[in-house]
Amino acid sequence: MSNNNPDQAFWERVNAIINAANAQCDAADPNHVTASTMYAAARFNAFIVANGTGSAENMKPEKERALDYFTEQFRQMMAENLDDFIANFDKYLEPIPPQS
Repeated sequence: MSNNNPDQAFWERVNAIINAANAQCDAADPNHVTASTMYAAARFNAFIVANGTGSAENMKPEKERALDYFTEQFRQMMAENLDDFIANFDKYLEPIPPQS
């Protein structure tokens, strides 16, 4: 992400997905919601690879490259977001006081 310059539409899509996940947390365990969102992202990305290759035969040699690409992208995005939350924890979340 840091090498890209996402436009406003990118952030609107991100916020729409986050808002949908947050709404689901009202009725489901947040750990279940995160599992669902990760599965949905994996499923959608597999669709994008399949759609771009045009056939199962063409898709087979792209599998490892796609796994490497999406895994590295997720790792970078996750690291950036963890760093952001570390730097802005008190701004984003209510800190839990230490237990005595």
